[in-house]
Amino acid sequence: MNNFTVNFTTTETSTNSSTSFELMNSLDICGYTIGLLFGLPTHSYVIWLIITGPESGVASEFFILNLSVCELGVCLTSLISALSFRFFSLLSFKFFLLGFVITGRPLFQCLICVERYLAVVHPVTFLKYKPLRYRVICCTVSWISILGSCLLCLIFSDNLKPTLFLSVHFLLFLSIQLFCLVAVLRALKQSGPGERGREKENCMKRRAFYLIIITTVSMAIMFVPFIVIGVVTILKKQIIRALWSIGLISYMLAGFVQPVLYLHRAVKLSLSSKL
Repeated sequence: MNNFTVNFTTTETSTNSSTSFELMNSLDICGYTIGLLFGLPTHSYVIWLIITGPESGVASEFFILNLSVCELGVCLTSLISALSFRFFSLLSFKFFLLGFVITGRPLFQCLICVERYLAVVHPVTFLKYKPLRYRVICCTVSWISILGSCLLCLIFSDNLKPTLFLSVHFLLFLSIQLFCLVAVLRALKQSGPGERGREKENCMKRRAFYLIIITTVSMAIMFVPFIVIGVVTILKKQIIRALWSIGLISYMLAGFVQPVLYLHRAVKLSLSSKL
């Protein structure tokens, strides 16, 4: 994706451009290192907690479990991307793994968000499709979509089509998140007579709303820079490395929101059980 050429007219310009290029590479490697060093132990711990917990916990947290497994793929992408700066033979593998970044993380985060939306706005439908088999079906379709995304990224790695693919993907997923957020907000505002008798239910609604808004903000931090970058890249028909480096770091940092939320909830549950 970073195949673009610039003609230099003076030695000084060439030197400055080379220095800037090395700086961008350093920022990219920094972003990949953050994603690998912090993401790998965090998501591994989340997977361990869910698997070693009660069977009901695996069923209720099935989407988060799949998200964490997908995040291990993102960590592998970070490792291969960092190594590809020195070992160019890894570039094809890097482009293939981009499917985890472009489709994997946002897809599973959207499934989590939609599940919370159904629990608040359409509780009857949520209870109907709450059994594990429906979640397994959704996750199976999601993994097939991720594999297809990986293949598309590999096929179109020599042009700007992955940039358009990335921008459209992120815009779609962010729109779904915003729809869920607005719908839950409207549901909370419609709480009317008998509100005191349903205090526990309203508390669950507020908790779901806060979780959705935190997730939406984190997704905005992850995806809005890439949506803007994608549009600029398509219009200018070249990669602007500085913008991509900023977007990469934002993407890596905001990706820790979901596991931190889960770990916070898991610790609270373990403390309450001990008490």
